[in-house]
Amino acid sequence: MKLGLHISDFTWQGGAPELRLKLGEIAQRAEQGGVDRISVMDHVWQIGTIGPPEHEMLEAYTALGWLAAKTDRVKLLAMVTAVVYREPGLLAKAVTTLDVLSGGRAILGIGAAWNAEESAGLGLFFPPLAERFERLEEAILICKQMWSGDQGPFDGKHYHLGRTLNSPQALSRPHPPILIGGAGEKKTLKLVARYADACNIMAYDLDATAHKLDVLRQHCVNEGRDYNEIEKTAQTRYDLGENGENVNQTIERLHQVAELGFSQVHGSLLRVSKPAQLDYLAEQVIPAVAKF
Repeated sequence: MKLGLHISDFTWQGGAPELRLKLGEIAQRAEQGGVDRISVMDHVWQIGTIGPPEHEMLEAYTALGWLAAKTDRVKLLAMVTAVVYREPGLLAKAVTTLDVLSGGRAILGIGAAWNAEESAGLGLFFPPLAERFERLEEAILICKQMWSGDQGPFDGKHYHLGRTLNSPQALSRPHPPILIGGAGEKKTLKLVARYADACNIMAYDLDATAHKLDVLRQHCVNEGRDYNEIEKTAQTRYDLGENGENVNQTIERLHQVAELGFSQVHGSLLRVSKPAQLDYLAEQVIPAVAKF
């Protein structure tokens, strides 16, 4: 199993003037420690499970560009892009740009979006859920068309593109991997089976998580897709304790996740701005889970 670092909290000592430096240092230490990928949220306000909306939040693709400049190896993605926050043609261009400037390390993480409060606050487009899922499917098709080299038009229900020109093309072949986040059984996991290279499912209640994988497996049967082609990634938190006292507990939990069939975990590291936490992750957790 490989571990990814999900950076979701930017409220650190020093505030905004120090934020770029700390973010760069965290990314470099994580990469040196063996993290496989680094992700950020696609939110414009902090979400309630982490802190109040007034806490610091960086725009995802600008932050990923900074992370691309500060790292050399790790894969980079938004976990996950809110489909309605950007027009799909512009999103494909943003991910392509990230891929080119990172040397082929971009992943398109995408989902149907959920945060109505921040959308209303900043005037972002946020249609009803059924429409967001329709737009999600069309956005994936547009990205795949733009990455295929096909410059023809796209005429969907919601999106109409006159010429899907994309130059330069992404370095990743055949295109940046497409990861669909979420575990809705009727729509999200069906879209995973139909289009995605990877899924991302919350791994807090492991019985529920195992059930989601069973649902995905059945969707793959229905879609004629090889279930094993899809990378299974799990979303969780790494709480290693103030002084590393929870390291063994974390390793055991990750072992349980691996036994379900996940090969990759994205985790928010509590106290990520404290260097010792990344040391515990690099020196104890990553070597242990590499054996799973």
